[in-house]
Order: sequence, then structure tokens, then C-alpha cells
Amino acid sequence: MIGVSLSRWTMSYFAAALLALVAAEVMMTVGYGFPNAALQAPETLILVHIVAIGWLSLLMCGALFQFVPVLLNRPLYSNTLPLPTLLLLISGLAALVLGFLQLAGRIDPELPLFPAAGTLLGLGFALVLWNLARTFSAAPTLPLPARFVAVGLVSIAATAAFGIIFALVLGGATDYAPLVALTGTGLPLHVIAGLGGWLTFTAIGVSYRLLAMFMLAPELEGVSTRASLYLGTCALAVVIAGGTLAILLHGDSAFVLIAAAAIGLAALALYGRDVLYLYRARKRPRIELNSQMATFALASLAASAVLIVIFMVLGHLADHVDALVFLLAFGWLSGLGLSQLYKIVAFLTWIECYGPVLGKTRTPRVQDLVVETRARKWFLLYFIAIWLGTIALVTGYAPVFQLTAAAMLVATAGIVAQLVRTRRLVDIDVLPLPQGTHRPRLLVSLPR
Repeated sequence: MIGVSLSRWTMSYFAAALLALVAAEVMMTVGYGFPNAALQAPETLILVHIVAIGWLSLLMCGALFQFVPVLLNRPLYSNTLPLPTLLLLISGLAALVLGFLQLAGRIDPELPLFPAAGTLLGLGFALVLWNLARTFSAAPTLPLPARFVAVGLVSIAATAAFGIIFALVLGGATDYAPLVALTGTGLPLHVIAGLGGWLTFTAIGVSYRLLAMFMLAPELEGVSTRASLYLGTCALAVVIAGGTLAILLHGDSAFVLIAAAAIGLAALALYGRDVLYLYRARKRPRIELNSQMATFALASLAASAVLIVIFMVLGHLADHVDALVFLLAFGWLSGLGLSQLYKIVAFLTWIECYGPVLGKTRTPRVQDLVVETRARKWFLLYFIAIWLGTIALVTGYAPVFQLTAAAMLVATAGIVAQLVRTRRLVDIDVLPLPQGTHRPRLLVSLPR
């Protein structure tokens, strides 16, 4: 990792993503969107896309621009493209939010907001795909974690395609019958491609590498890891390709979704087996806070899988989709993201600051940049709030859900404060910076 160049704009992606997370938690705390509004109400759609694009996708893009070169041992194709990519994605999200407000009757209906959002987001994600695909194409071989990421990139292409179709139809730019049909009944495909393919499958690939690296565990290249990759890819293909064909041919997509769910759950079970092996085979006897908190995120993923099976058997899956999506988005994906961000920010800050003088003078450890005892309570509060919020959604207690959202907001603010302290080297001030080092900037990496 020491020999890998730092991505200049990764910290900017992280900052924008965290702002979106805080905004979403504020909205949930005051009761904006679901469960105080319908699932497909404009207010709920605003909340969902701030989380999916503003928080999770920007977080994932920033991480990939830094860690795909680590996975492939190749430099990123372009360190210039991430900035215009970030601007396009933020602008597209803003246009999309305004488009949903237009649907709610709060903005002039004549403005072409949905086509603008589709164009901006399409261009932004196209630049993400171009930059990373060119990086992938330069690698002679792809390790297994990188293959998970590659499938995730295909999934974001499908997710963006669905989203652009929806935007064009909702914005009145087209009334082509197949596209109208996809807009009418294709929302589950859009959600699964994004939440299951782009975010979860990519997170699985990155987590294989990060957990092994941070816990000093062996890299996994065995049968179960390959089977998880193949089964997960098959499940996504069934959903995206099979579901699309079912809609266009006026068939029943329910069977497609059930078949994909069965295959996907098998893939998740194998992933869980691999993760347990990583924890047991680690060489680091006492794991750090980020790996400890990752277990809570992984427990949320396991709980989601169990709940899916239970609700399917009871015939109530459709009644509790909201709770499942919440647990996956905030317990699994956000929990994993925040826990690893705590380590990643420290790691990248340490490399930027002390990398130039390694071997020349005394330097602190990465772990010296953080104070785990101070951060632990915020992570515990966050996960407890998530689990209580899930119970509130299952049982239909909206006021309780708002209270748990407020607890999430407080916890997130505490975690963000720790990240800022780490980035600004506040907790390392007892050790003066050696000559030849520099205090990192908050939003931009400037390696020397």
C-alpha cells in the first residue's frame, strides 16, 4: 500500500458523502419521507436517492478510486477525472431532488429537471466506469476481490440505465411503450441492481481485501470465494436480464425475483463463511475498532438475509420491504462504510503525512492517529439505533423510528468529529511533525 499513489479527491468524495448521510438522517428525524409518507411519494424518493447516490455511491466511488489500484497493483487510469465526476454526480443528484419536488407540485412543471438529472448522473457514472474500466483493462490478471468489483461496476451501469429510463419517462421526454412499462413495474430491478449489485457486491469485494489487510489475515482465493462470486453474479444476471425480459414480454417477474433471491442468499451464506474464516485465521490477536465494528455491519447483513427468508415463508415480504431496505442500507452498507472509513482516513492520512520520511526519522503508527475509546461509544450508539429503528419499522411505530433516527444523527456526528480530528492530526500533536512532512488538508490529498 505504501507504494500506491494517493487519490487526490478521495477525501472530497468522503466529505460530500458524509454530508449527504447527515442530511438524510436529519430528514428521517423530522419525519420527512417514509414512514410518514408513502414508499413511492416524492418525499420518500428524495430521501432514498440522497442515501443511495449522495451517501453510499459517493462513498463507494471515492473508495474505489483509491483502492482499485491497490487491488490490481496498477495506477488509476486518470487522477484528473474524479473531480469532474464528483461535480457531475452532485449536480445530477441536485437536479433529481428538484425533479421529485416538481412531482410534488412545488416547482414549475415546465422545467426539464428529470432529463437534466438523467444526463448529469449518466455522464457522472459513465466517467466512473470509464476511469475504473481502463484501470481494470491495464491489469494482466484480476484477483478475486477485483472480480467482485467488476461485477459491481456492471451493476451500476444497469442501475444508471434504469434510472435514466425512469427520468425520461417521468419527465415526459418519451412515451415509448417498453420504456413506460419498465418505469411502471421495473422499480424492484432498479433497487436490486443498485443496492444488491453496485453497492453490496462491490462492498463484498472491497471487504475481502480490507479485512484481510487490516487484520493480517490470508487472502482468500478458494472454492467458497469463487462460488460466492459466481452465484452472486448469476443472481444479479437473473434479476437484471431476466426481470427486464419478463417485463418487456408481459410475463410474471415474481418468479424471477424469487429465483434470484434463492441464488443470492446462497452467495451471501458463502461470503459469511469466508468472513468467519478471516476473523479466525487473522494474525493480529487484538483486532482494531474498525474490524470490531465491521462485525456489527456483517451481523446486520446476516439478519437481513434471515428476515428475508422468514418474511418470504410467512408471505409478508412485501409488507416489510421498507425495514429490510433500511437494515441493508444503514446497518450493513452504512455500518461497514463508517467502520472502514474510520481506519481508511487514518491510514491515508498517515501515508500522506509520514510516507515521505519513512525510514529517515521516527514516525507514529497509524493507530496513534486515533483514539478508539472515544470513538467506540458513537459506533455502538449508531448500530443500536439502526437495530431499534428496524424493529420500529417492522412494528409500524413511526414516532419511535424518528427517535432512533435522531440517535443515528448524534452517533454519526460523533463519528464524523473523530474523522476530522484524525485528518487534522489533532490527537498526534504531542509528537511534532518531522521535517519533510506536512499537515494534510481536510478535503484534498497532496502527496509529496
